[in-house]
Amino acid sequence: MSVAYTLALTQDKASHLWMFRKSLPTKVNWASLALGEIPSVPEKDPRVGRYLLLGAAVTILAAAIIKGCEYFPESTFQLASESRLPKWITLPAGLTRADVSITMSYYTWGSARFILQDARGQTLEKVDGMVKCQNFRLKNPPQGFPPGYPAYAVITAKGTTEMIEHRKMEPVFYMTDDPTVWKEYRAFGCD
Repeated sequence: MSVAYTLALTQDKASHLWMFRKSLPTKVNWASLALGEIPSVPEKDPRVGRYLLLGAAVTILAAAIIKGCEYFPESTFQLASESRLPKWITLPAGLTRADVSITMSYYTWGSARFILQDARGQTLEKVDGMVKCQNFRLKNPPQGFPPGYPAYAVITAKGTTEMIEHRKMEPVFYMTDDPTVWKEYRAFGCD
C-alpha cells in the first residue's frame, strides 16, 4: 500500500509500528506491515554471529581458567607427621592422627585448600580457607634455620584462624601455636 495508508493508522498503532521499526536491524517492507501482513524473517547481519561466537568462546575460556585453578595450585605441602592437625579439621571416629595425612595447597587468589586423607589415600574432608598474611617472617629468627626461614602464613577457615609455619624450602608445613610468633604477627599488622 501507499504511505498515505500508513499515515491513516491510529496514533496507538503508529507508535507501536515506530517502536517495532526501531527494533529491527534490517530492511522491512513497511507497507506490507501496515496492512497487517506478517513480515518475512529479516536478513541476518553476519557480524552478529561472529560476535556471539567470540563472546561464547571468551566465556568458556574464562570459566575454564577459573575452574582450572582448582586443579592447578600454586604450591602444595604435606603436614609434618609430628605436627598437630589444624583446628578446623575433624578426625572421623576411630581414626588417630597417625592414620591420616593432610595436604595443603596455596592458590593464586589468596586461598588455600586442606585435604584430609586416610592411609589408603581416600579423601575424608576438604576445607577451604583464606590466606590473610603470607610469607610473614620474624624480625629476629631463631638460630638453625636457613636464610628467610621460618616463614609463616595465617589462614582462616570455618571461622578459625591458624598459623602455618614453613621451616625451610621443602614441601612440608607445620602448625604453630608459639605465642612469640603470634605476638610479633599482631604487632606487624598483617591482619
